[in-house]
Amino acid sequence: MAGKRPEKYHTRQGRSILDYIKSLGSGHVTVTQIVRHFEDTEEAVGQTTVYRHLEKLAAKGVIRKYILHDGKSACYQYVSGEKHCSEHFHLKCETCGALIHADCDFLDEIAQHLLGKHHFQINMLKTVFYGTCKKCLPARDGSR
Repeated sequence: MAGKRPEKYHTRQGRSILDYIKSLGSGHVTVTQIVRHFEDTEEAVGQTTVYRHLEKLAAKGVIRKYILHDGKSACYQYVSGEKHCSEHFHLKCETCGALIHADCDFLDEIAQHLLGKHHFQINMLKTVFYGTCKKCLPARDGSR
């Protein structure tokens, strides 16, 4: 069919976006940060292109999308075979925006308690605790 791209169509920009996210390892990144990265490297990748490719990659399970506390923005993480984000909770700093993996036996016990006693299974992939990270606490408290 004329005008339709093949389903496996890959662009240089799409590969560049995926390569950049892969380079971050288990780090998280926002669309703004991705666009800024490409502006800094003088590679032409527009914001609309970034959004389009991120949605495709998330739908394929190549990256993970986390909706942030405002409900309007998101951050993204490359899904590697090494670490499974569905097996731990996340902590989100409301000051600097850091998303921290919380590998914690105590939180795992809470999840097991909720399942066993309340018959409710938490989706760890979508469960995020909001607060202030270690780095930002001194600035917030002004005392440490």
